[in-house]
Amino acid sequence: MRWQGPGLPRLVIYLALSMIVAGFVLYGVQPDVFQRGWENILARPSQSLALRFILQPIVSMMIAIRDGIKDARSGRSPYFWTVVFDRAHRSARLQEGVAATGKIFLIAIALDTIYQLIEMQTFYPGEAVAIAILLAFIPYLIVRGPAARLARRWLHIKAARPEA
Repeated sequence: MRWQGPGLPRLVIYLALSMIVAGFVLYGVQPDVFQRGWENILARPSQSLALRFILQPIVSMMIAIRDGIKDARSGRSPYFWTVVFDRAHRSARLQEGVAATGKIFLIAIALDTIYQLIEMQTFYPGEAVAIAILLAFIPYLIVRGPAARLARRWLHIKAARPEA
């Protein structure tokens, strides 16, 4: 089964929202819950399954570079700029980013669920979503625009160079 198209972003968004709601229902919205959450998140890179803190952002950045090169070739505006400042195209570009990182996002949630069950013998759904956003979407969001700019510059230099 291939997960592509409009179904994957919806699945990722609905899963993330339902996990956040489940976290609020199970653990409430109190300052000590957020304190525990940050302590748990900061402890993860030094415990089991820590390799994912390297591999998942790298995969996400590789996808961002690929998409940035596509943006440069098609002449599209920078991704982050469009997401932040262009209301008309924000939703479509965010959906595009979620679609591109959706599989990595789902893997991040699955691995964090396994990690929590092994290390903490419990499950905090909000923390799993936070880790997935941190490892899958944030690197993509940061890297895609600069990759597009570098690719645009490289394509411009390549086009300006006379053929031998």
